[in-house]
Amino acid sequence: MPTIEQVVQRDICVGCGACQFATRGEINVRRNELGYYSADLSRARPHNLATASRVCPFSNESQNEDVIAAAVFPAVLKSDPRTGRYLSIAAARVTADDYLLGSSSGGLTSWILMQLLESGHIDGVIHVGQGGDGLFSYRISRSRQELTARRKSIYYSTSFNTALQSIHGDGQRYALVGVPCFIKSARLLCMEDRLLAEQLVYFIGLVCGHLKSAAFAELLAWQCGVSPAGLAAVDFRLKQPGQDAGRYHFGARAGLVNSEWITRPTSQLLGGNWGHGMFQLNACNYCDDIFAETADVVLGDAWLPEYRADWRGTNILLCRNALIQQLIDQGKTAGELFIQPLSVAQAANSQAGNFRHRHEGLALRLADDQNAGHWVPNKRVMPDHNVVGNRRRELIRRRRELSRASHGLFAEAREQGSLDLFIDRITPLVRQYEKYNAASLPRRLLGLAKRRIQLILS
Repeated sequence: MPTIEQVVQRDICVGCGACQFATRGEINVRRNELGYYSADLSRARPHNLATASRVCPFSNESQNEDVIAAAVFPAVLKSDPRTGRYLSIAAARVTADDYLLGSSSGGLTSWILMQLLESGHIDGVIHVGQGGDGLFSYRISRSRQELTARRKSIYYSTSFNTALQSIHGDGQRYALVGVPCFIKSARLLCMEDRLLAEQLVYFIGLVCGHLKSAAFAELLAWQCGVSPAGLAAVDFRLKQPGQDAGRYHFGARAGLVNSEWITRPTSQLLGGNWGHGMFQLNACNYCDDIFAETADVVLGDAWLPEYRADWRGTNILLCRNALIQQLIDQGKTAGELFIQPLSVAQAANSQAGNFRHRHEGLALRLADDQNAGHWVPNKRVMPDHNVVGNRRRELIRRRRELSRASHGLFAEAREQGSLDLFIDRITPLVRQYEKYNAASLPRRLLGLAKRRIQLILS
């Protein structure tokens, strides 16, 4: 049977919406009660299941990143197994400090999109912005004003089907922005749909640690005193002048009009530690693509000591497209961009934790699943129980359990209207994880638990 059925049965669906688009809605991708998108295959006929499986980023019938990259990029590009193909690798940022204040990192993603839009290479940008289904959804931006309003990193489950349907056949050209699995599925869609392939002309990738459900925003906001029911807006990354670039704040608002932002240091909020993996989608346990290997250009955070100290933020940038490279070079010459070339090793080091999760961790998770008799998707990482030592092995397993449990525990706490319920039940799992973590934080977490009432009421 088409392995998309296994993908959905095992909750490995990332909710991208490619299957819904490819089957003209016979498969329905919708947000579930846990706050993330997943596919409903119950009405799909066999031929549409086969079609959907060819565009699903986690099925075995879809082509992997290596095959897609070989088809869409020139053979003359340099290549490395850690990054995929590339023309150039650099640390980069926009030089205008006032612009950087409104960006999550170095501002390169929106800068490149504006260059493509204002130079006439595209008519619009398909990317995630505020509003729609939930706090955020895929939107279409056609002006500098819309692009500027919709920049910044967003950690929230979305689906691009509705946006793609809205532009399909309108005769215009677009850049699509997405995390690695979304870019991959969009490339696969273009192989199935000639018209869409003529319209999606640039693919802008984002380095992704993992995707979050809507519960992530709700938990952080709840600790700021804004309940899930009253939550109107969030800002995941508020920069703090003079501090380490990773020491950003989270902000929440209870109303869009005449409502003040309530902010807290993200590091002081339960769930704010990315290593805990709270509300991570299960699909992210099966991803081996860090640098969006099928995207024309990919951008992330340059988490290297020499850049992390700069509160303004710095992007890691890997370019695979000659025109985008030309725009970047022109921006550097004009003084609009700071560009400093990096090696492949530096790029990999900037995402060291990501590599541990998606390579070492993936090898162990695949081996564990196979031992348990579970189906797993074909990956470029081989199953291996011995890829790490005993301590690291248990850390990876505890992280997976913590991530899995967070969804159900928060859904129950949300239903009962009790943040205390979630904190009380998740904290023991966090402590189990931290027993195996070199950077132990249980004392801070215990202090957080004691202060939870003050955080809620402040």
